[in-house]
Amino acid sequence: MTAPATTDSEHDDDIPATPDEGGRAPASRYGVLALAVMLVVGLLLGYAGGLLTPRLTQPGDASVEAGFARDMTTHHAQAVEMSLIAYRSATLPEVRQIAVDIATGQQGEIGAMQTWLREWGLSPTGSKPPMSWMSDGATVTDGLMPGMATPQQMTALREAQGIDVDRQFLALMYDHHLGGIHMIDAALDATDNDEVLRVANTMKATQQTELNNLRQLQAQAAKG
Repeated sequence: MTAPATTDSEHDDDIPATPDEGGRAPASRYGVLALAVMLVVGLLLGYAGGLLTPRLTQPGDASVEAGFARDMTTHHAQAVEMSLIAYRSATLPEVRQIAVDIATGQQGEIGAMQTWLREWGLSPTGSKPPMSWMSDGATVTDGLMPGMATPQQMTALREAQGIDVDRQFLALMYDHHLGGIHMIDAALDATDNDEVLRVANTMKATQQTELNNLRQLQAQAAKG
């Protein structure tokens, strides 16, 4: 019996990706698609996990809880963006893996926080300036919350090549997590909302673990 004919396209997926001029092995289109699907699923799971048990009183527009949800959504969104850049372009497999973990985890938390606002009958954006909910008087510098990368740093990350992608991402994400934990601690000190406390404590524990991993990867990338 004659074996069924195959076309060249059927073998395309078996051809390994060729490193680019910067020496990095680009993510396959299937890998990028898989990550995109994971981010959507994470967001949906976050929405589902953020559904609240009805309470007699809900946080108001100027509350700590609403401010935290809005500002941390913005903060997380930049972390997701940086992580996607690292996933596509980083050299070390371990760096690409932690980028996936951060992107999917924080996308799910964005879903949870946006669900809070919807359940509280509040807009995703508020009338108060960013960080005004923090009791320590934290300020926003050039529109950036604690730990966030500047537009110039984001541009440099996008344009980086080879191991420089890994090094820049790890440094930026380390500072990003430190700033995020500062915001989380402020929310934990000020809220009595059980759901916000639960999610914020999970965020803090996750980011503290990731800080340790980022430090280890920085040492590894320094040798590359």
